Amino acid sequence: INAEYMGTNRGDRAFEFFQQLVAHARKHYPNLIMGAGSISDAPTGALFIASGAKFLVSPVLDRETALLCNKRKIAFIPGCGTVTEIHNAHELGCDIVKVFPGNSNGGSPFIKNVLGPMPWTRMMPTGGAVGVTADSIREWFGAGIVCAGFGSNLIPGDIGKTKAYDELTQRIILCKKLVDDFREEQKAAKK
Repeated sequence: INAEYMGTNRGDRAFEFFQQLVAHARKHYPNLIMGAGSISDAPTGALFIASGAKFLVSPVLDRETALLCNKRKIAFIPGCGTVTEIHNAHELGCDIVKVFPGNSNGGSPFIKNVLGPMPWTRMMPTGGAVGVTADSIREWFGAGIVCAGFGSNLIPGDIGKTKAYDELTQRIILCKKLVDDFREEQKAAKK
């Protein structure tokens, strides 16, 4: 398997759970790239990096976390809601910024508007912005995003309770297919 997984730093036992996930992944999925999300400060980021996180995602742009990640050669994807925050993230060495919350910041038109004067910007909307439908994928990826945090649009909260893992698998397969199909359409249009 060649994939990425992000554990979220929410709840009292999130760090302990992340450590267990990393240990399990190392044993069973050695090519899985593990990352941690909802990291809002450098000390917390350092704990997750020491436990095996290869990237960190944050709801905020935190300078110290960005500097820590640069020193450790760990990707840092900070949450940004304005062009100034995106600019500051670039100055701190962030290659991708998390547009958070995606819909509250103007949606896909915000992406297009940022890319006009700043075409080098690589953005990933989150916060329930991108749905698992062809129209939503076309709207957001067509606006210029490089990836998306699908969150609860991909993994509804009841899946863990109902253990509907087959349904989750099908949702993931569908999501990947929709993104792959859009990218193939874009390649064909450029020829």
